Amino acid sequence: MKNLLIFSTTTVHGSAPLSYAEEAIKAFFRDVKTVTFIPFARPSGINFDQYTDRTKQIFDSFGIELVGIHESNDVLEAAKTAEAFFVGGGNTFLLLKTIYDLGLFDIIKTTVNSGTPYMGTSAGSNLTGQTVNNTNDMPIVYPSSFDAFGFVPFNINPHYLDPEPNSTHMGETRETRINEFHTQQDIPVIGLREGSWLDVKGNDMILNGNLNARFFKKDHAPVEISPGFNFRQA
Repeated sequence: MKNLLIFSTTTVHGSAPLSYAEEAIKAFFRDVKTVTFIPFARPSGINFDQYTDRTKQIFDSFGIELVGIHESNDVLEAAKTAEAFFVGGGNTFLLLKTIYDLGLFDIIKTTVNSGTPYMGTSAGSNLTGQTVNNTNDMPIVYPSSFDAFGFVPFNINPHYLDPEPNSTHMGETRETRINEFHTQQDIPVIGLREGSWLDVKGNDMILNGNLNARFFKKDHAPVEISPGFNFRQA
């Protein structure tokens, strides 16, 4: 049975990283001794060691042991034997390309579909969907495929932003970009606002956090979804 936490973000404005979901994370990894961290997205260009050390500090404060997958002499074996995964945020294209290039994609997909817990934030959450076509990131590298793990039957748009009524910004809104996506694809998209997450257990996909999510389907008006909703019904 699939077991996932899909977060929009690591940090909510005004709070320490992941503190807004500390209790949910502790409960999620309750039966796990060590979490395997995948740092390949490299936020702000930091290296794997820097990203892992920063994340270890957060998990240490939660009483959870974390180890970077790149620290293993055999990353494929580390993925096969992982008790749980945390896939961090950063650049989605770089994350996906590295996973493909190292031969980790099928291993992680099979392992998680068999029940190994998977937690993602931002780019790591993008990878839980059908494709990464709804990321907000620049394509700084070119992965061999845009196909994601497909753990959920839709795509994720993390950090979803609503239009500012008084803004003078003339660029596209998130809604505009998702509508453009739906001229080419019919995959539903969930816009996750900061501080929101999905708790996935098998076929149940519950929205958690204090904010609504925005749900987009091709040829339908977007719908505001309240916390507690099960996307199994969507």
